[in-house]
Amino acid sequence: MSAVSFNLPSKVNTDQDPVPVQPRQWQQQLIQLLRRRLELQGSSRDLLVFAGPGAGKTLGALLGFRAMRDLGRLNHFVVFCHRTSILNQWKSAAARLGLRLEEWPCTPEQSLRADGLLVTYQGAGRQRDALRARLEEWGTSACMAIADEAHHLGVNPDEPDATAWGQTFLELTNTVSLRLGLTGTPFRADNLGFCAARRIRVQLDDGGWVEQIRPDLCVEPRDLIAAGDVRPLEFRFQDGWVEHSREGLPDRDVSPLSSEQRESWRARNLRRAIRLADSSSIGQQVLLRAQQKLNQLQERQPQSAGLVIARDINHAEAISRVLIEDGNRVELIHSQSPQATERLNAFQSGSADWLVSIDMCAEGFDAPRLRVVAYLTTVVTRSRFVQGITRAVRMTPELAACEAIPREASFIFAPADPLLMDYARSWSVAEPYVLRPQGQDSQDDLQGVGPWRGPSLPLEAVEDGAGAVIRLKTPELPTFLQR
Repeated sequence: MSAVSFNLPSKVNTDQDPVPVQPRQWQQQLIQLLRRRLELQGSSRDLLVFAGPGAGKTLGALLGFRAMRDLGRLNHFVVFCHRTSILNQWKSAAARLGLRLEEWPCTPEQSLRADGLLVTYQGAGRQRDALRARLEEWGTSACMAIADEAHHLGVNPDEPDATAWGQTFLELTNTVSLRLGLTGTPFRADNLGFCAARRIRVQLDDGGWVEQIRPDLCVEPRDLIAAGDVRPLEFRFQDGWVEHSREGLPDRDVSPLSSEQRESWRARNLRRAIRLADSSSIGQQVLLRAQQKLNQLQERQPQSAGLVIARDINHAEAISRVLIEDGNRVELIHSQSPQATERLNAFQSGSADWLVSIDMCAEGFDAPRLRVVAYLTTVVTRSRFVQGITRAVRMTPELAACEAIPREASFIFAPADPLLMDYARSWSVAEPYVLRPQGQDSQDDLQGVGPWRGPSLPLEAVEDGAGAVIRLKTPELPTFLQR
C-alpha cells in the first residue's frame, strides 16, 4: 500500500458525539484512503479492509463515513450484514457517533431522516426492488455501501448467477460512490472472487502463478496486540495418549495426541479426546484447567467469563452438566435454543460464568468479559478455530484505562491436536486469499504462497510425555519448536 500524505487531525470532528471517540491509527488510515479514492478521478471505488477481530471495523467504517460527510463528499451510507444478530452492534456504534441508522425495511419518513440504512444480505435479496428505489431517492452518487464480513459475498467468475448474496450486493451498489468491504476472517482457498477486492497475479518459484486477493488495508492481530487494542492469547494444549481398545479383544491400540501425523488417526484421536469419559480423560482435563484459570481471573475481575465450544447439542448439554455440578453458573445456547440471539445479548452483560455453545459464537459476537475459551469440537478449519478463540481478545475503554500495554492475556484451552497447535502458532498473522488459476485441478491448499504471507513453521513432535500441558504464548515462538 503506497503512503498517503493527507493531513488528518488527531481527533475527527466530534462536536455531535455523545462521547468523543479517538480513532485508532488504522482507522485514521482508512479515513485517508476513503478521502483519496473520492478525490482521485478514475480510481477504483472498491476498498477491502482486512482487520483482525477486535480491531473496531464497525466503528472504523462509521468514522470513515462521518469524516467524508463532514467534508461534503458523502451524504448517506447503507450497511449489509450477514445475519440479524449483528444489527444491534451497528446501531449502537452509529448512535455513539451521533449517526442515525435505520433498519430496513422502514418508512419513507424514517429513511429520509436517516444517515444510513441497515439490512441483512438475505433481507436485501427479498426486497431488492424496494431497496433499490429507496437508494435512488437518496441519490447513490453520494452514497457509500459497506459490506460487513465481505468474505460471505463470494462471486464465482465462471458462474456469475450462482451466489445470490454477492449478486444482490453488486446490483444494488452498482452506482454508489464507494464500496467498502470489511472482514477479519481468513479467506477460503477456492476460485471465488469478492466484491470490493483487488486481484494480484503472483509468480511462484516453480514458474507457475496464482492470483491473490489483496486488501487495501491490512490490520493484523499482532499489530493490534502491540498497540494495546486487543488482548494477547496464551494457549494451553492438553496432551495425552488416546486409547482405542476394542471390547472383548486383548490388544491395546494407543496413539499420542500431539505428535500423530497420520490424518485418519489424528481425526480419530480428536474425536475420542473431546469425550467427557472420566476425570482423567483429555476433555475433562481441558475443562478442569479452564475452570481453574477462570476462577483465578475472577478474583481480580469478577465479571470475567468463559466460553466452551462444543461438538453438538448432546455434547454441549453434557459439558453444561459438568460445569453446573462444579458450582458454575452456565448459559447453554445453540441454534435451536429459544430466543438464542436475545440470550446471547444478555450474556454480554450478565452474570453467568460460562457460555456453552456450538455454532453461535463466531463472527460478530462481541463479549469483552470473555477471558477463557475451551475449544472442545472436532471442527478444525483454521477460520473456525480463529473465529472461536478470538472471542476472548476484545477490550472495553474501561478495561483499557486500567491495564498496561500489552494487555493482560486471555487463555485458550484445547486438546493437543496437531492442526490446532499449528493454527495457534500463526493466529496473529494475516494470510492471503489465493485464487486458483483457471484449469488447475489440484485440491492442494494454496493459502500462504506468494510474497504476502505469515511464517510457515515446522510442526515437531512434542516430547513432554503423556498428560502434559503444552503452553504456547503467541506471537512469540513456542519453546519446543526447533529454530
